[in-house]
Amino acid sequence: MPRVERMEIDLALALLMTDSAKAKAVEIGAPMSIAVLDAGANLLSFNRMDGAELAGPNLAVDKAYTSVTNRIATGELRARIAPDGDLPGMNANGNGRYIAFAGGIPCWDGDRVAGAIGVSGGSWDEDQICAEAAIAVFNKACSA
Repeated sequence: MPRVERMEIDLALALLMTDSAKAKAVEIGAPMSIAVLDAGANLLSFNRMDGAELAGPNLAVDKAYTSVTNRIATGELRARIAPDGDLPGMNANGNGRYIAFAGGIPCWDGDRVAGAIGVSGGSWDEDQICAEAAIAVFNKACSA
């Protein structure tokens, strides 16, 4: 049976993803904290831009952690953790690390999560836009 190559996020790719999210943050004028984790939820890259909010470093890492460990974008969790959702109270688990607002996106390699990006510092939409810029870099690397 042929061996199937799996995409891994190494430091070089994590730095490219971080740089892409940072470039988007500069473009939209929203200082951000940016974190990239590998498939094992290990921090590979982190950047806190000048002027970024004080809570951003923890939130960025925890958004990426939430995405990689639960295989879901953090923005998709808001309705799901509500009392009438299918995951009520999930955000109270994991020692408070599970974040349920936009900016965390898993990096999908087929049916497997290879890591995640977490971005924090702007509005819901700004965090999401910057995270999506990083995901575009990951997706380009997957198709290369």
